[in-house]
Amino acid sequence: MSKSAVIGKYDKSSKVVKIAESLQERENKIHLTGLFGSSLSFVTASLFGKNDLPFLLILNDKEEAAYYLNDLEQLVGSQDVLFYPGSYRRPYQLEDTDNANVLLRAEVLNRINSRKKPAIIVSYPEALFEKVVTRKELEKNTLKVPVGDKISIEFINEVLFEYEFKRVDFITEPGEFSVRGGIIDVFSFSNDNPYRIEFFGNEVDSIRSFDVETQLSIEKQSKITIIPNVENQFFEENRESFLQYISEKTIIFIQDTDGLLSKLDKLFQKAAEAFESLNATVKHLK
Repeated sequence: MSKSAVIGKYDKSSKVVKIAESLQERENKIHLTGLFGSSLSFVTASLFGKNDLPFLLILNDKEEAAYYLNDLEQLVGSQDVLFYPGSYRRPYQLEDTDNANVLLRAEVLNRINSRKKPAIIVSYPEALFEKVVTRKELEKNTLKVPVGDKISIEFINEVLFEYEFKRVDFITEPGEFSVRGGIIDVFSFSNDNPYRIEFFGNEVDSIRSFDVETQLSIEKQSKITIIPNVENQFFEENRESFLQYISEKTIIFIQDTDGLLSKLDKLFQKAAEAFESLNATVKHLK
């Protein structure tokens, strides 16, 4: 049986139709059983197609999240399925974050802030435990550049330095930019590929995404957003829970509620212990 045929059966299932109707009632809490393997993916994909609402799927761990992410990308399409991972930073530990994961997290925040259609966000407890920059703070630190805009290269250069972007000869990863004549290449933390902005005087003449390796253009853009590393320390004082960040209309699927709460409690305990240890170290140094 083909994938489309299986999806069709789920779409017409009386149980799935009933669940979809129940989800329209915002206060409803539904407990589903008997969903094994990819059946959860098929049900989620079918329900997503019947509701014009964002979904958040919380799995038990990163490995399971990756499994269902792959499933849903095949069923729904990668453009409407987003992965929200942890940044690999331990609480109160000053260590480098993983740029690839920071990029994925920023993409999710940017998608939520945009006016694009709702998406399915796939995540797990460790990722949700990390707080995120507030909507207001991210909006304030987002540079929007449309084609035809009157803006100088010097201004963009200054803003990128404020965002703590690094100026290099050739960009290779998020957080870098280069300037050559009337062209700015910039790798925002809100897009998988960097942008090339071409100017005619002080006017944005064209924008396109391009491949870092080949330098070949991928797609023309009419408007782009450039956001800094959302894990930067200058955002530390303006953070909130990811569950506060998402829309109130979001439909949340939790694979194991008790397991989620237990993991969050353990993560909080580890954070508290790390804070106490750091506090003791600071007192000793004084």
